[in-house]
Order: sequence, then structure tokens, then C-alpha cells
Amino acid sequence: MKLILLGAPGAGKGTQADIIKQKLGIPTISTGNILRAAVKNGTPTGLKAKAFMDAGQLVPDEVIIGVINERLQESDCANGYILDGVPRTVAQAEALEQAGIRFDAVVALEVPDQRIVDRMGGRRVCEHCGASYHVIHIPPKTEGVCDACGGALVQRKDDSPETVLSRLEVYHKETEPLKGFYEARGVLKTVEDLPTVEDTTQAILKVLGY
Repeated sequence: MKLILLGAPGAGKGTQADIIKQKLGIPTISTGNILRAAVKNGTPTGLKAKAFMDAGQLVPDEVIIGVINERLQESDCANGYILDGVPRTVAQAEALEQAGIRFDAVVALEVPDQRIVDRMGGRRVCEHCGASYHVIHIPPKTEGVCDACGGALVQRKDDSPETVLSRLEVYHKETEPLKGFYEARGVLKTVEDLPTVEDTTQAILKVLGY
């Protein structure tokens, strides 16, 4: 199962990807993580990416697609994967296709903007290990302390209402058109936001045929 989860920032893609990868036994390929790993490991594409990052420039699409392609050749992706963080634009989706990377399903998580603003205001992230929590939906056992490593939980600047609204604007303009792109290819599945994380997981598995 080669899968993308689409949705606005805060729609729950990361949370669902973590659950679904366990259920299906496939890895989540996070663009940010593999870029950092490729740079650290000094792969040919990683060195290209590093040159742009060192110059303070955005890494171009073709380099990002190259890094993803390198990662997808590894043995743990043989039975499928969940791609996280790319594509963000139709241009990136076209570049993935040209590189021969195609998907069995693209799941769009539909969450109203206002609910996202409310939800992200409650997000907290461990500043040590990066684990995610939510003050209402996924609270830590001890307030302000990470269950996994004991690190302090903080609100990222990205999760403040002003930042969230501007990120939603970018999402609607640049990323949402991907729904039409993948619908035309017959692989788009839509899942409405449900009251609990578990309900949403079940709905995703159902549209995937599990």
C-alpha cells in the first residue's frame, strides 16, 4: 500500500500516519527526516540539498524528489509506505509521477478551518524528543511533561492562531488543488473529521479496504 495523507496543517495527518503504519506494517517516509538523514549521510542528493540549505535557500523540488526516490529504494519500503510532507503542490505531484513514484491511495482528511485553529491551539510538542500531545485529545500523563522521555512540552510558534490562519491560507491555495489532481487519477479517498482519533483511523482503514 503506497499511500499519501492529504489535509490542512493540524488535520491529524501525523497522528493517523503513526497508527496506520503500525496497522499495515509499512514505514512513514517523512520528507523532513529523510532530507536531514541524506545530508548527514552525505548521499549525492543529500550533498546537493545541503548546498541549498547552507545558502539559506529552499531545496528545489527535483532535489527533494531525488532524496525521496533514494529512500523509497530501501528494503523496508518493499511492501509500501506512507509519504509525509510531499507533495505539497501539483508541480511536486507531477515530478513524483515523472520519477515513476505512484500511489495506490491518497486519503484527504477533511477538517473545517475553525476546528483546526481550536485544535492546534492545544498542541504541545516535546522539545527534547519531538513527541506530540494535545491538552484535550492526547494529554500527557503529567501536565507539561513528555510521557516518553520526561522532556518539557512547549507550544510551537507554528501553532499560534495567527500562524495557523496564514498556514491554512497557503494550504488552500497551494496544496488543496492536489485533491483534484489525484481524483482525476482515481486514487482520491475522502475521510470527514470524526469525534475521536480512533473513529478517524477506522474510517481511513475502511476506505483503504481493510
